[in-house]
Amino acid sequence: MRQPLPEPPVPDRSMTGRQRLLASVWPPRVTRPQLTVALLLCVLGLGLAIQVRSTNENSVLRGARQEDLVRILDELDDRTQRLEDEKQRLVGQRTELENSSDQAEEARKQTKAKEQQLGVLAGTVAAQGPGITLRITDTHGAVEADMLLDAIQELRAAGAEAIQINDVRVVADTYFTDADSAVEIDGRRVSQPYTFTVIGKPEDLEPALNIPGGVVQTLEKERANVSVKRHEKIVVDALRSAKRPDYARSSS
Repeated sequence: MRQPLPEPPVPDRSMTGRQRLLASVWPPRVTRPQLTVALLLCVLGLGLAIQVRSTNENSVLRGARQEDLVRILDELDDRTQRLEDEKQRLVGQRTELENSSDQAEEARKQTKAKEQQLGVLAGTVAAQGPGITLRITDTHGAVEADMLLDAIQELRAAGAEAIQINDVRVVADTYFTDADSAVEIDGRRVSQPYTFTVIGKPEDLEPALNIPGGVVQTLEKERANVSVKRHEKIVVDALRSAKRPDYARSSS
């Protein structure tokens, strides 16, 4: 049975027009449809705020040049491929250990190979393979230590596995400093021309140096002469002595 609608309040004849208007709108009478609409508007506003924030976070890449985006994608593809190759190599080692009739001998072989790999990374053994040479001639004395460090970082990002500059081996803790219009590497004074000998995939290393606004263009703006050459086989033979830790010992 339908309930009768409540009758509207009878206005007080003694109230002024302003008082009657205020009494009609306050206190507010909120209905269920109004609450539903308010909730939907709140959810819509929250969604718009999240979308705006996401758009702002992506604005850096959205404003990048096409050449930079292509380079970033190429570097990501190269790193993904290197990780996939490393994964396949480790899987192969595990299979060899599982299937070898003499697992102890196989383990020794893999340990020896791993020792050689770590020696290359630590700079304690010589290395050879394909790569590039980067030669920088600075007749104006404008090339500083941070520019050489930028070149090293760009080469490492492109997959360089062994690097030496003139007769100094570059490793993880190598540092560069400026000293009396010259450059010191790990405290050793290096004279120009600066010759980088780099082992890695030439097809990745050379483009990494020649990207627009990259290492080569930066050095050329300082009026330095720069040349990059690919090689099927080069040798990195500058060595570093292995340091024995004072406190750390193997836990195995």
